[in-house]
Amino acid sequence: MSPTQLLSTSISSSSSAFLAAPIAFKARNQNVSIASKTPSICTCAAAPQEQKTVYKTQVSRNANIAKLQAGYLFPEVARRRNAHMLKYPDAKVISLGIGDTTEPIPEVITSAIAKRAEALSTLEGYSGYGPEQGEKPLRTAIASTFYSGLGIEEDDIFVSDGAKCDISRLQMVFGANVTMAVQDPSYPAYVDSSVIMGQTGQFQKDVEKYGKIEYMRCTPENGFFPDLSKVSRTDIIFFCSPNNPTGSAATREQLTLLVQFAKDNGSIIVYDSAYAMYMSDDNPRSIFEIPGAKEVALETSSFSKYAGFTGVRLGWTVVPKQLLYSDGFPVVKDFNRVVCTSFNGASNICQAGGRACLSPEGLKAMSEVIGFYKENSNIIMDTFNSLGFNVYGGKNAPYVWVHFPGQSSWDVFSEILEKTHVVTTPGSGFGPGGEGFVRVSAFGHRENVLEACRRFKQLYN
Repeated sequence: MSPTQLLSTSISSSSSAFLAAPIAFKARNQNVSIASKTPSICTCAAAPQEQKTVYKTQVSRNANIAKLQAGYLFPEVARRRNAHMLKYPDAKVISLGIGDTTEPIPEVITSAIAKRAEALSTLEGYSGYGPEQGEKPLRTAIASTFYSGLGIEEDDIFVSDGAKCDISRLQMVFGANVTMAVQDPSYPAYVDSSVIMGQTGQFQKDVEKYGKIEYMRCTPENGFFPDLSKVSRTDIIFFCSPNNPTGSAATREQLTLLVQFAKDNGSIIVYDSAYAMYMSDDNPRSIFEIPGAKEVALETSSFSKYAGFTGVRLGWTVVPKQLLYSDGFPVVKDFNRVVCTSFNGASNICQAGGRACLSPEGLKAMSEVIGFYKENSNIIMDTFNSLGFNVYGGKNAPYVWVHFPGQSSWDVFSEILEKTHVVTTPGSGFGPGGEGFVRVSAFGHRENVLEACRRFKQLYN
């Protein structure tokens, strides 16, 4: 009720009571009681509320988007963090939740970006639209740096504004009628984009899954690699290694099994290698290290976690010419068509930064930053190991996967936030297989990571 209505109602109520009640007047030496008459005309009443008409179009909402549950995971984590900061305005909140880089981009890279930006103010240096697939020098550098000797050529590579964006473009390529499998747990963009495209059924609350998606359970018991003998055939298989959120990395033997599984089933693997440079073990950094993979797989990757480009935005996708649909048509031609329709190419300024990343000096600088985050991982792992938790990941990825058996992931997230003012990410946000786990990110300033670990010890000692 509006303040005006409250005021009107208050006046109406008190006036009616005043007019209806007997009124006593005290005169000299006598009391005279005069009964009032029930008013019939002079009543005050609130004006009738004006009904507002909300205009609606005749366009129905996309029923597939309506299937999505709540908000996307990381904005929801951010919402709860912001609410916590309002509740505790003086607390020093440390964020080890969303995997966002924190350390400055190396100067060898930013100087190249600045130089390209400044050149745009000159006649000689100005350039407008570039190739949608990316500038040739950068595509060539990506091929020679990450895929040398693997049979991947410059024209197999599409430069983009990030792997996450390319995942949605790939979904546009595949369309609504394909079936898909995903690691469970896994990066939520795979599932959510499938839902939006119309590839899935409704969300089944009893099992916390969408219908028509094959969830490939990855647990400590199976080394976070799915038992493929129990996985049904699907058209598309999303697979990330090193994995987000578990931090696990598939071995050469495991990826060989995955490629053979895809061949046996006529499936396409969408391989996400966004954390390949964090690999410590002697595991493949690209799916194309596996013989025969070019016939059944494509790969997407990013500069985000290598060079601190989470805000700059630059990535790439590799679609080999050998990857064919059931009718023999090359997948790369359809991807090229989607890219040219929906994308005008990555920023030329950002691409200059990408080329600097792949220079000898840039690669050295990126390796140093990655080494810093891996040291953070070791600090976090050592902390939770010392507290008696079962801890996974960290060695080959900037994520530490901590097990809280028998507990709700969101409850653990809330307890940690409430009692330590540290933001983590609940494992169940990555799929039902993540229930009972919490992901702790190694992306943070060293003093913040050390302070967060001190608080974890206070909470769980």
